[in-house]
This record gives sequence, C-alpha cells and structure tokens, in this order.
Amino acid sequence: MIRTEELLLNVGPQHPATHGVFRIIVKLDGEVITEATPVMGYLHRGTEKLAEDLNYTQIIPYTDRMDYVSSMTNNYALVTTVEKLMQVEIPERAEFLRVIAMELQRIASHLVWWGTYLLDMGALTPFLFAFRDRELILNLFNELCGARMTYNYMRIGGVKWDAPPGWIEKVRDYLTYFKKQIKEYTNLISGNEILLARLKGVGQYTAEEAIAYGLTGPNLRCTGIDRDLRKTNPYSVYDRFDFDVPVGKNGDCFDRYFIRVEEMRQSLRILEQAIAQFPEGPTMGKVPKVLRVPEGETYGVVEGPRGELGCYVVSKGKDKPYRLKFRRPSFVNLEILPKLLVGETMANLVTILGATDIIVGEVDC
Repeated sequence: MIRTEELLLNVGPQHPATHGVFRIIVKLDGEVITEATPVMGYLHRGTEKLAEDLNYTQIIPYTDRMDYVSSMTNNYALVTTVEKLMQVEIPERAEFLRVIAMELQRIASHLVWWGTYLLDMGALTPFLFAFRDRELILNLFNELCGARMTYNYMRIGGVKWDAPPGWIEKVRDYLTYFKKQIKEYTNLISGNEILLARLKGVGQYTAEEAIAYGLTGPNLRCTGIDRDLRKTNPYSVYDRFDFDVPVGKNGDCFDRYFIRVEEMRQSLRILEQAIAQFPEGPTMGKVPKVLRVPEGETYGVVEGPRGELGCYVVSKGKDKPYRLKFRRPSFVNLEILPKLLVGETMANLVTILGATDIIVGEVDC
C-alpha cells in the first residue's frame, strides 16, 4: 500500500497562471487537490473609498484600473449610473461611439483571455496571434482617446471628444480583417483533440449552482441560461442591433471557451451595424462644468466581458459621491472556485482558473 503525505502548496501570488497577483493555497494528496483557498487583496487600491474624496469626473480614470483589459466598459458603468441620477440626455452620436468602443474592448479583452488561456495549457502560437490582433484595436483606441490601456474616454453626458477623421473607416477595415482571423483561430485550435480532452467535462457545474453562487457572463451562460444584459435589460443603443447570445449546456470549461470565441463574432455583428447606422451630431450633452448630482441613490449595470458589472452610487447633492460601490464580476465569479478545484489535479487547476477569466484589478478593486 502506498502511503502519501498531505502537501501544502502556494500557487501565486507571482505565478503566470494566476494572471496577476493572486494566490491560491492548495492542499494536495499526491496530485489531487483536497482543499483550495483563494487569497486576494495583493492589488487592493481602495478605489471605492478614494472616490468619496473625488468629484465625479475625477473618478473615471480610477475605473480604468479595475479591469484593466476592459477599461472602456468600466468607464461606462460609472458614467451611466451617474447619468441615471442626473437624468441627462445623451446625444445619439455619443452613444454610438460608446457602443463601438465597448464592443472593440470586448473583442480585445477576449483576445487577451484566449491567448493567455491557451498559453497556460502549452500552446504558444495562439498567444502570438491574439496579441497581434489585439494590438490593432489598441492602435484604434490610441487614435480615439490618446491612450492604449487606461482610456479615461467616457464622460458624464457623452464622450471626451469625437472620433478623428477617418477613424470609423479604420474600424470598418479592422472588422473585415478580423472576420478572417477568427476563422483561422477556429481552424488552428478550437477542434484540437488535446484541447478538447483538457476542457470537456472539466470544471463542470449546474445552472442552479451558477445562480446560487451569483455567477454572470460566460460563467453563467455556459450552463444554458440565456442572460446577457445587452438583451435582457438593454442599455445605451443596444436595442437597435441584431445579435445572438451564445449559450452552452454542459457548464464545463469547453462551453466557457466556446462562448467567448463566439462572443467575438457577435461583437463584430454589432460593430458592423453600429458603423452602418453611425449618426452625425454632438458628442456631449448639456451638463454643467461642476457636476452636482441630485440627492438620491441608484444602481447602474452593464454586460462586461466577464459578466455583470454594476455601480451603486449614493449622492447627497454635492460634487462628490457620498458612497460608491462596484459589483465586480471577477470577484463574484471566483466564489465557486474552491468547490470546483476539490478532487481535481494540479493540471486542471490551471484549466479551471483560466476558464473563469478573472482580472485581479477587478477582484481587489
């Protein structure tokens, strides 16, 4: 009879598979995980508390640094919540620019996930392809707002400034290019038998468990639940576009992989329609230079690349929020991780954590 001794192992906080300064303490019986404890807080910057001493426009750059590969979506979550309290009318052109920026951001975010996830499992080529194609989106963002990662582009009432001449045409060219590339991704890897063996049936949970743990985004839709806030609770001008919501049925890592790849295709559809309908007009509504938000409280929510990104604002009628709280999908989606890892091997820890798709800046906030 072989006797084994329990081993305590730290994965992270500096580890490529944790995708940031995040730590998991695992107890091992041989190669099998018997207990897993996530440890977070290494990147905590106190964004919500800092916001209480900042005026509303000053808070926007701080949202860039939460989910730092989806900064445009973070910007929008804050400004749309404040706009609800102020009852500001947003110019149509500004809303279209916001949607175009957010859907480009969704593609860029999923490319980071796709490339790094496959790199975690030993495939180098997809990582190079993904970052090559993401780089072109970052170039577009650089032209639009002068930054490549932390954009500070959204404003309460609209956007910082209009798109430069020829920018929309460059976006259209990118869509034509990326349609071909995503086909290449599928041919390159999505049917690979090693990938299928690593993902199918791994990290599986039911729709009931997903709801109980508060999962959203691809981590919820992989169980067959058709819930995308762009469809179920339309905001901005999303109700004008025709697109599908990819869902899975098995709740495993492969379904989460499939959904994110398919979401990139649906973002292309939204972008094509947004460009075709792109209107003329101003890009900023009528808002005072010093914003004093009426007294009250509200919750704004958007469908970020990782799920439901919410912002709760309490105002006392001053130029600064009395209280600000973010519902961060990366944080909430981690709740189920200890349950999923028990009984799995160390190799599957990397697979399951990667399929959850966390950004640690959003976990810690």
